[in-house]
Amino acid sequence: MRLLDHVGPPSEDLIGLLAPRGVLRAAINLSNFLLVSGRTPDGGPVGVAPDMARAFADLLGVELRYVTYESPGLIADAADRDEWDIALIGAEPQRAAFISFTPAYTEIEASYLVPEGSPLDQIRDVDAPGRRIAVTDRTAYGLWLDRNIAHASLVRTKTIDDAASVFLEGKLDALAGLRPRLVTDLKAIPGSRILPGRYMAVQQAVGTPTKNAVAIDYIKRFVAAAISSGFVSRLIDKHRVEGLTVARAEQVRAV
Repeated sequence: MRLLDHVGPPSEDLIGLLAPRGVLRAAINLSNFLLVSGRTPDGGPVGVAPDMARAFADLLGVELRYVTYESPGLIADAADRDEWDIALIGAEPQRAAFISFTPAYTEIEASYLVPEGSPLDQIRDVDAPGRRIAVTDRTAYGLWLDRNIAHASLVRTKTIDDAASVFLEGKLDALAGLRPRLVTDLKAIPGSRILPGRYMAVQQAVGTPTKNAVAIDYIKRFVAAAISSGFVSRLIDKHRVEGLTVARAEQVRAV
């Protein structure tokens, strides 16, 4: 069944609000390798997030233009600059001040990698005085740490690769990251371990600037339909993404 059959047709007012120029501008975070897993020959984004944006543009009956950014923080910075109409990024409280979000359509576990010989065995062991955690700044999992780490120190970096380098070169106690990326780091760092469990799960959602908040109910219906119809699951299979889980319809943000 088509998504339109699940969601219903959009009103002309809603189309005019989200695509006033007849084009839906979708902000895409290029640094999320699970949601943007490839590139077209001309450099455009390929993956679950671009396909979700394409499906929503088709639902509205408008053209789609990807607006790409190197990090989710840059997308958030542009929320009030009229650069994009929807954004596919992690829903976090800091961003919700100026972006209206749907519930998640996928989630990604975040955990810690620790070096060889580390005494740390559990997630709760990491947040202790004197401990240092390498984390990529302004990521959803980094913003969660900003809010919740009470005793350890956060060593912030601009990129995921920088975080791994700082962790190694600075002999830090833990490297925070998405579990699929930590699996890659695990293979590159002899003796390292990923702690069991998760400290949070990044809730990947669809957002729109708060000035367009009246449209969020329709976007929520789109996300719920994309989940319940199996569309999100098929996208994950199509792009052969490991480590990405379909969120439950109407799931609230879990930490």
